Amino acid sequence: MNGSIDLDRVRGALGRASAAELLRPRRAAVALLLAEKSPRGPLSVLLLRRAEREGDPWSGHMALPGGHAHPEDADLLHTARRETLEEVGIDLADSELLGLLDDVSLMRSSEMVVRPFVFWLGAEREASLSVEVAEVLWVPLDDLASDALHSTREVLVEGSLVRVPAYVIDERVVWGMTFHVLERFLSRVLAFV
Repeated sequence: MNGSIDLDRVRGALGRASAAELLRPRRAAVALLLAEKSPRGPLSVLLLRRAEREGDPWSGHMALPGGHAHPEDADLLHTARRETLEEVGIDLADSELLGLLDDVSLMRSSEMVVRPFVFWLGAEREASLSVEVAEVLWVPLDDLASDALHSTREVLVEGSLVRVPAYVIDERVVWGMTFHVLERFLSRVLAFV
């Protein structure tokens, strides 16, 4: 990696490119929440571990705050803000929207598309757990961008074990859509000079 990931680099990378929009009948949004532990310190991203719930295909998975658009949501940005407040208790009204990433189509359903929004919070905020969230952690972006957390793991997908690329943070495995959103984000930021 070429230097530490800082806010200026993220702003530059997200400010110079537009995001690709996919048109699908079912829509969702996620929020990449960026913050620093101390002033001028390294940037971190908030990840959560979903609560274990019967019938939930993402039960226990590592994820970004977010979820399905509701009919009353004004747009997907509203969805990302609403879901973040509901899931981890962080109000994004006073945060800076840095940009968005290309829409992501879910492998399980070609009818579902997810739009990732990137927010700057300033300092890391204390998150609260909801019925949907079992754990929240702040992960340094520099750690994700290094090879230290990259791995592959076998996961159960629709009844079959599949080997997938992943980040492994202690015993937590970040894979699937969350892994791909983070990889796209880091790729764009690291390519910016």
